[in-house]
Amino acid sequence: MVINMSYYLVDYENVKKDGLNGINELTKEDTVCIFYSDNADTLTFDLHRRINESEAEIIFQKVEVGTKNALDFQLATYLGYIIAARKEQEYHLVTKDNGFNILCTYWGKRNIKITMVTDLSGRNIKKEKEELEKAVAKLIKDAEIAAAVTKIILQYKTKTGINNALVKQYPSKDNKQASEIYNTIKPLLGDKKGR
Repeated sequence: MVINMSYYLVDYENVKKDGLNGINELTKEDTVCIFYSDNADTLTFDLHRRINESEAEIIFQKVEVGTKNALDFQLATYLGYIIAARKEQEYHLVTKDNGFNILCTYWGKRNIKITMVTDLSGRNIKKEKEELEKAVAKLIKDAEIAAAVTKIILQYKTKTGINNALVKQYPSKDNKQASEIYNTIKPLLGDKKGR
């Protein structure tokens, strides 16, 4: 019998507590390595309890920050390190950062499969994008604008970044259209930084 071992690398700055959804479903054959920094270093009591109750091996990696994408570089380096030691495992990057696609492509060419998921239950980025597209389309009836707005939401990590991109995409003297779009989609931006 082959035991299926999975190794999850969590970009906690990116996915926050929602990225650890499904931790209670993992087994003792699984490993979860949580990359966090001073920018994202808090847990709720409930999440702390779920981590402690999980059968999976949990590793915490506090990373050094100070440069752009510092966590991403350290996570990528660690991924290469564990692949060299454990080629037989399944690897999952828990992130919504599409910049990691290049790692999946790089290792895929070397017959190492890496899957990008948005949480430990295995929700993938493609499915997440489809759900976001549907939610935006419900709020914005114009299909072309809804597609452009979805792309902006996925591209920017902060509410300010999204607002600025909307102003740039839909320029006008009083920014009325951009403002209306932003206020319409605001309920969908709960996981983004800022006000």
